[in-house]
Formats: sequence, structure tokens, C-alpha cells
Amino acid sequence: MYAKTRFHLLMHAVCVGHGYCGGMHGDKFMHVTDYIPQSGDVTADQFVEWVFLAEHGGQTSEPSPTLDRHRERLRAFFVEQMGSDVVDASQLRWE
Repeated sequence: MYAKTRFHLLMHAVCVGHGYCGGMHGDKFMHVTDYIPQSGDVTADQFVEWVFLAEHGGQTSEPSPTLDRHRERLRAFFVEQMGSDVVDASQLRWE
């Protein structure tokens, strides 16, 4: 059994809580972790956009109140679990 890190808790909220677990784009499965850089700062807003890119391939339709609420909630999860609205990319890794 592994210890649940802040990142694990964040990913649980994103995937299990909201169903954003990634998606197929052509013949490749994409996950939010595929967009996270090796180093540097990552903002909550960047992370949320990468969640949607992984899920929808950047093909979200016109603005939607439901998607806006999801974005706000995912951003809040990021801040709550990671303890800040900006973290180093190294904190966004599976252990």
C-alpha cells in the first residue's frame, strides 16, 4: 500500500470525483500528466486546462455554465490539495 500524497488526492478528486480521467485522441490515450512539464511552476489554471485537453483533446464546445462550474471546482481542488495556486511541476508526479 502506498501513502496517498497530495497529488494522489488531487487526481482522485479529478478522476473519480468529476470523471476527468483522460481520453483517447486518435490512437493515443492522453492523461493530464502527459501535459505537465518536467520542471517549472504550474498554476491551478494551467492544470485545469490540461485536464480538459486530456479529456476532450482541446475540443470543448462553446462556453457552458456546467463546464465553467467544473473548471472552478477543479481549480479549487488543486488549491485545496496542493496548498497553493502555483506549485513546482515536481509535486505533480505519481510516486
